[in-house]
Amino acid sequence: MVPAGSYRTADFITAARGLRVDVVVASDSDVPVSDVGRSRMLSIDFDRPEWSAARIAGLAESPDAVVAADDRGVIIAAMASQFLGLTSNPVSSVAMTRDKAHMRGLLASAGIPQPRFTLAGDGEVPGRTEEIGYPCVVKPRSLSASLGVIRVDSDSEAQMAEGRIRRIIADQGGDASATLLVEEFIPGFEVAVEGLVSDGEFRVLAILDKPDPLDGPFFEETIFVTPSRLTGTVQQQITEVVRSAVEALGLATGPIHAEVRIGSDGPVVIEVAARSIGGLCGRALTFGLLGESLESLILRSALGLVGADSKVAASATGVMMVPIPGSGTLASVSGVDDALAVAGVMSIDQTMPVGRPVVPLPEGDRYLGFIFAEAETPDEVESALRTAHAALTITIT
Repeated sequence: MVPAGSYRTADFITAARGLRVDVVVASDSDVPVSDVGRSRMLSIDFDRPEWSAARIAGLAESPDAVVAADDRGVIIAAMASQFLGLTSNPVSSVAMTRDKAHMRGLLASAGIPQPRFTLAGDGEVPGRTEEIGYPCVVKPRSLSASLGVIRVDSDSEAQMAEGRIRRIIADQGGDASATLLVEEFIPGFEVAVEGLVSDGEFRVLAILDKPDPLDGPFFEETIFVTPSRLTGTVQQQITEVVRSAVEALGLATGPIHAEVRIGSDGPVVIEVAARSIGGLCGRALTFGLLGESLESLILRSALGLVGADSKVAASATGVMMVPIPGSGTLASVSGVDDALAVAGVMSIDQTMPVGRPVVPLPEGDRYLGFIFAEAETPDEVESALRTAHAALTITIT
């Protein structure tokens, strides 16, 4: 299942073909992938999960697995799998990952290290942020990719942030008067954790450093590099806190993507999602001697196929999500050949066509493109990504 405009469609279809697996693509609009015939498409509505799950379960050829490529599909995947009698996550568990407030409450009851938090109704944000203490972070309960996430340092900033976030929620088709989540800001280094739950057992596939500081006021992720340069002890602590969170949420199968901050008292869970890393970032990860893709590992696990080696193939890899420097219309991206000539750079994918409107965070949820690099060490990967990005000239009018 992929929403219209998803980055993930082609990579999952390529992985399925590599495994000789027949695919039906379920989406809420046409999916722009070549040679996926209409007979292999199914129209669903992500805002009607029960109806969509029933359509998937009612296919003439019963699926052997239902895989959601993005956040919006995880509840439907769990429902459809239950209708079909397939191994799945409980619907209540994946629903928790889609509502940050409910997730916070459950993790709190399980004693998982996480930011202090509270909820704020319409007009209540400044009062709630004072209760938590500045600086703090205000965010929608259900949006992803840092959409609408804002750090505030004063009552006036909190008031402005509330209005801005509520407009973003409305623009995304949500209820602008819904409660917002107010969290303690945790200073410290942040990592992403890619994992997989198979037969109820969670294992880490990769810990990815985020070398650019994520201190706000907005939280635009730019660079991921793996393997992590944190000490083995800290990496083990990260693994254990994510494992505890996954178990507390009751997630029993499938991919896991988690965000963790290294606070003054150790790792703190920022988020847990029942899907893999977003965008094209999964291309930075390959596994085993043959360099199997992350999507292939996910499909193998979902289908119960003999698993490949889950050890990361390359010495060090990374990806930069090319940030949007300002609002307007993308006029040109030049210097790509110079960027590709940088030692270690493997490829550059421009995902935003010239002539399209561009919007930075916290309102925007798209990147200009992705730069991929591979080298002997994480430091070399990070340097290659930064050098390649510096070679690009991005013109926005």
